[in-house]
Amino acid sequence: MVNRFLNVTLLTGGLALFGALAVQAQDPAKGSSDRMKHDDMSAGSADSRWMMKAAQGGMAEVELGNLAKEHASNDAAKMFGQHMVDDHSKANDELKALAGQKNVTLPTAVDAKDKAIMDKLSAMNGAAFDKAYIRDMIADHKKDIAEFQKEANAGKDPEVKAWAAKTLPTLQSHLKMAMDAQTQLMKTSK
Repeated sequence: MVNRFLNVTLLTGGLALFGALAVQAQDPAKGSSDRMKHDDMSAGSADSRWMMKAAQGGMAEVELGNLAKEHASNDAAKMFGQHMVDDHSKANDELKALAGQKNVTLPTAVDAKDKAIMDKLSAMNGAAFDKAYIRDMIADHKKDIAEFQKEANAGKDPEVKAWAAKTLPTLQSHLKMAMDAQTQLMKTSK
């Protein structure tokens, strides 16, 4: 009789615990907000793909900036290259940290398109490099600004959206600097 009572009690208690856990799993308000906040982002989600693309672009900006410091002859192009190294290195570190929280694995090398641009530019020096580099940076930053604005406005993950919005003014500043450098290059080439 005692064993039967004990079995019924354990069974009832187990069912009650299972039921409570099932209700908690269905009600996110009763679940762990930390678990909800740091859930893995699906590898195929638009936000994770955007993060991966932003990481590749950021790495390319740093490598191209280093190239500009070596190959540029104009001070404006060299200074712009240094800004790219400094600002994009900082942004890359921030994005890596965010990706780590989201369990998104970022690429560790530039893509084939950026590698081809780097190869083309590394064969140039002086004024030819300056013009080609700045022209590429203007086109690239216009595209980047549009992509960051889209993510800041339409992204699904609030932390990724916030990072895109926070980084956007730096990209806009880079575009202005590149356009100013282009104007200076045009004046000096006359």
